[in-house]
Amino acid sequence: MIRLVEMGPRDGLQNEPHHVPADVKVAFIDALSRSGLPEIEVSAFVSPRAIPQLADAGEVFAAIARRPGVVYSALVPNQRGLERALQARAGKVAVFTAASETFNRHNIHAGIQESFDRFRPVIEGARRAGLPVRGYVSTAFWCPYEGKIAPETAVEVIRRLDALGVDEISVGDTIGKAVPEEVHRLLDLLLPHLPAPRIALHFHDTYGHAVENVLTSYARGITIFDASTGGIGGCPYAPGATGNVSMERVIEALRGAGEAIEVDGAALAEARSVIAPSLQRPLDT
Repeated sequence: MIRLVEMGPRDGLQNEPHHVPADVKVAFIDALSRSGLPEIEVSAFVSPRAIPQLADAGEVFAAIARRPGVVYSALVPNQRGLERALQARAGKVAVFTAASETFNRHNIHAGIQESFDRFRPVIEGARRAGLPVRGYVSTAFWCPYEGKIAPETAVEVIRRLDALGVDEISVGDTIGKAVPEEVHRLLDLLLPHLPAPRIALHFHDTYGHAVENVLTSYARGITIFDASTGGIGGCPYAPGATGNVSMERVIEALRGAGEAIEVDGAALAEARSVIAPSLQRPLDT
C-alpha cells in the first residue's frame, strides 16, 4: 500500500524568503488534512536563528485541526527539540543527517558522526514516549559541495542510522540531480540490508527527473514517497535546488501505474490556493 508523506508545511516553507503567517500555515495544513493524506510534516523544532521561517512551530501545532488517522510529525535536531515536539503533541518525530560530510557541516555545523551523537538521545527519548521515529539521509545521490556521492557511502550512512533504531529512513535527493540509473544502483546496494517497507524516497525536481525516479523506486518495491502539494520547497543549504516533487504529479503517476490513491484532489487544490498568495510565485500542479 502506498503511503504519501506531505512535506509542504515543513520542507516546503523552510526556505521561503517571504514570511508566511502562522494562521496561513494552519489553514494550509487543515486543507491538507481534509485531503486524505496519511501523514503531514507540520514543522521543525529547530533554532529560530537557523530557520526563522519555522520559529512558530509550537503555535502552528497548537492551532491545527487534527483529524483521526492523520499523523502530524515534526523534525527535531536535539533533545530540546524533542521536548518541544512532545509538548506540542507531535505524533511522530524525525532526525536528520546527510551522506556528505560537507553538507552536514553547512546544514547543522556537525559531521556525520557528530550528528549521530546528537540525535541518539532523541531517538531514545522518542521511544520512551511511544513515538515512531523517522530518519532522513540528505544528499544521498549528489551534494552541492562534494558533487556525486558514491552509493556505497550513502548506504553505509543509512545502515548506521538504521542501527540506532529508527522506524523508517527517508533517502533524499536534496539537489534534485539523481536519475533513474542512480536510483537503481543505490537500491541494489540498500535493499539487501533494509526492507523496502522501511524505505522512503524523497526527490526534489530541479532537473525534471523526480517523477521518473518515483516510478523507478516504485518498480523496485518502494511504497513510501515524500512530496509537497504544489511542488513547494527547497533547502537553505543546497544552493540552486528547487522544490520537492509535486504531490499532485506523484499521485497522477502512481495512479497511472495502477495504484488506487485515495487523496481528494479538490482538497489539495484548496491547500494550494491557501498557501500560494504567501509565496508570491506560481506553484507546480
